[in-house]
Amino acid sequence: MSYFSMFPELQYDAKGNGVVNLQKDIFRRVKVKATSKSNIVNFDYYNVQDGETPEMIAHKYYGDVNLHWTILVANDIVDYYEDWPMSVQKFEQFMFDKYDNPQGIHHYEITQTSGDTTVTVDVGTEKDLVLEDYPTATEISNYQYEDRLQEQKRQIRLISPDFISQFVSEFEKKLSEKY
Repeated sequence: MSYFSMFPELQYDAKGNGVVNLQKDIFRRVKVKATSKSNIVNFDYYNVQDGETPEMIAHKYYGDVNLHWTILVANDIVDYYEDWPMSVQKFEQFMFDKYDNPQGIHHYEITQTSGDTTVTVDVGTEKDLVLEDYPTATEISNYQYEDRLQEQKRQIRLISPDFISQFVSEFEKKLSEKY
């Protein structure tokens, strides 16, 4: 079943001339509950490969390209162009367009000294002030910063194939509920 075919229709007078047409209610939103997301049993984790699209992953994982939307919903991806990881080629162009100097300093960071010492803390951008207070601070380039963001986007959740039809049914039911 395709994504928009599940949306209920509403009567809409687009031109304000009294002629009413049926339109899909594309403003309906259904969000996966946080409790469902934290239930590891229902999800598998996946690392998006360079150039992969939700359609490719849905075909590979579910055997059905039309289930691409479940991947977007499960990962709270509303804007595919901003929230989905870029291909290497697109990322390089993005860096060229966004930064005059991709290797320039984006910020400085230090390693957290208590608790989880694998966590880093952004301590600012002003070199003199940062290094005065944190002499061991590490420079993070614009490229490193943006690359980390892309790596975070690459780590997605996929609804387990055992639960996908149940998920689609529940999603369709939620869409049709009156609010």
